[in-house]
Amino acid sequence: MRVLIVGAGIGGLTTALSLHAAGIEVRVIDRVPRLRPLGVGINLLPHATGVLAELGLHDALAARAVATSELVHYDRFGNEIWREPRGVAAGHPWPQYSVHRGRLQALLLDTVYDRLGPGAVRTGSRFVAANEEDRQVRVTIDEHGGDTATELTADAVIGADGLHSAVRAHLYPDEGPPRWNGIRMWRGVATAARFLTGTSMLMAGSNHAAKLVAYPLGPAAPGSDEVLVNWVAEVRMPQDGQGEAEWTYTGRLDDVAPHYRGWRIAGLDVAELLAASETVLEYPMVDRDPLPRWSFGRISLLGDAAHPMYPVGSNGGSQAILDARSVAAELAGADDPVAGLAAYESARRETANSVVLANRDIPMDRTLRMVAERAPEGFDRIEDVLTAEELRAITDGYRRTSAVR
Repeated sequence: MRVLIVGAGIGGLTTALSLHAAGIEVRVIDRVPRLRPLGVGINLLPHATGVLAELGLHDALAARAVATSELVHYDRFGNEIWREPRGVAAGHPWPQYSVHRGRLQALLLDTVYDRLGPGAVRTGSRFVAANEEDRQVRVTIDEHGGDTATELTADAVIGADGLHSAVRAHLYPDEGPPRWNGIRMWRGVATAARFLTGTSMLMAGSNHAAKLVAYPLGPAAPGSDEVLVNWVAEVRMPQDGQGEAEWTYTGRLDDVAPHYRGWRIAGLDVAELLAASETVLEYPMVDRDPLPRWSFGRISLLGDAAHPMYPVGSNGGSQAILDARSVAAELAGADDPVAGLAAYESARRETANSVVLANRDIPMDRTLRMVAERAPEGFDRIEDVLTAEELRAITDGYRRTSAVR
């Protein structure tokens, strides 16, 4: 069996390694001329870590990441609302890891080259169309900016090419643009002093107005007492302000900083943290409606191409990694690619679609909005603001969106 993967992101590369481990021949194409370690931080939930460990990558991942021990939520004044353990501290067999997306992608890419050979990934190759014929798929690609048209053949094609998937657009040409929920996100990485345990993730505020997420990615330099901190600022905007849905789009510090003036959370001066970032990325919080079908004969979708979701509960990359393990297992156990892709969709589509819908609901944010409304100037004891049942709703909401799927 020969499988062509469109997209060399986290989902596509993990799929390549999983298929190779299952004894299946695989090739990856990507539209960018050169794959570079771009982006900011990403969280991998324990079940995704377990998949990478099955592929023999745990030690290398651990050397590049921080094992997150807890999640702590504050109001905008720095008053603690709630905390819970994460990863191994919460009883999972594998850690939850915070890692720079570029470092993770570079680890996966280097491993693909090492195990599959230097020609396993073909860059500068844009997917144009795919047609089934004679028990195979003929894929048309444009190379080098459209100067050259080339055809490739495979027994199956997997679209792992993200939110703006060309493979998904080929299967659903009338779908239209992504769906925006009114929140814009700014992201960056900056050097700062260690905070809380040194392995803590913090969240402050709520999506009703402005919210901050911050977590360490590792030491700023070998032996340094400072750490690289990934931050995400989420601000509700006017409904006509969606903007560019491209995760490498550069934003402006002046657009985000005013929303966080005076915020000091767990010792972090938020304004200083934002200002210390070399690059600020800007992105609307978007997803797409769940699809009724991923697989069409020998062509299927995976990761954000199949189920783009809001970044709630650290699920985006983790769900793509679970897809990778599933599609490799189903193709390896099937008599033909059509049956294997159908079995993969049966195993994963309903589950992944349920995560998309759960992330839209953001149930914990309703409770956090209550805190802002009931204690607009802050509080001394959270028990004076929320009932025990309302506090449990936050924990239950996170468990629904970050549960093993």
